Amino acid sequence: MSLTHTGVTIGPADLDPCGQPDHADCGIREVLDRVGDKWSVLVIVELANGARRFRELQRAVDGISQRMLTLTVRRLERDGLVLRTVYPTVPAQVDYRLTATGESLTHLVKALADWSLGHRDSIARARQAYDAEHPDNDIR
Repeated sequence: MSLTHTGVTIGPADLDPCGQPDHADCGIREVLDRVGDKWSVLVIVELANGARRFRELQRAVDGISQRMLTLTVRRLERDGLVLRTVYPTVPAQVDYRLTATGESLTHLVKALADWSLGHRDSIARARQAYDAEHPDNDIR
């Protein structure tokens, strides 16, 4: 390409989020990215128990920062999984609850959370054994 070339080229940013034009699995990947990240899973598990205010969610989801919780609930709201309701009080009260679509996901997310809890010890042992065999590995 010459220095004076002004034509539009197609780069990675112009492709679909899967990196290929019109890739069939792209929508699936976008959804799995959202519902598969650790904070979304934990927020959905908590909201499966009913509506929560922001601070209640923050206290219930151990280790989540205010910023990360804000981003997580906004993304879940954008995806139609969480409903944010602002009540006209002073100061304003806001609560979060699952939508019907979010509710339909809870049994799957809870199953994943339960599986994780039930297998955390065996996974920790496997990690220790792997790390002992591969001391120079840097995948942590």
